[in-house]
Amino acid sequence: MIDINNESGVEVDIDLVLRLLQHDLQALHVSPDAELAVVFVDEGAMEQLHVQWMDEPGPTDVLSFPMDELRPGTADRPTPPGLLGDIVVCPQVADVQAKTAGHTMMDEIALLTTHGLLHLLGYDHALPEEERRMFGLQRELLASFAARERRNRRP
Repeated sequence: MIDINNESGVEVDIDLVLRLLQHDLQALHVSPDAELAVVFVDEGAMEQLHVQWMDEPGPTDVLSFPMDELRPGTADRPTPPGLLGDIVVCPQVADVQAKTAGHTMMDEIALLTTHGLLHLLGYDHALPEEERRMFGLQRELLASFAARERRNRRP
């Protein structure tokens, strides 16, 4: 079950985020019955979380709060149902980053949401090898999702 709430005051395409997460979970062989929450918050709320949990000032783009420490499964052994955790995204920060990167805010939100999900599944990017692995998988997931979206839009 995927629960998505927008408390940010910024319009976010919730249907696209839901399709993205369903795609990512399927690609990572995570049970469709795993529970995941995504919350979009404003800069003030994100700054409070950033200070509280990371002891760092200012708002950030995305935070992940894992629960059951689930890991990606395989086609033969999917991840069992459980509580994946929470992903918190700040669309205002995403919008600034999107402009710098030269793409849309929703492209940035897709990237941040996938990034947050990978953190919930145990991926990290503290070490160079971890970063290569996580960011490579993130690119693969976003590319395969974009290709699926294009196929589904064809008449």
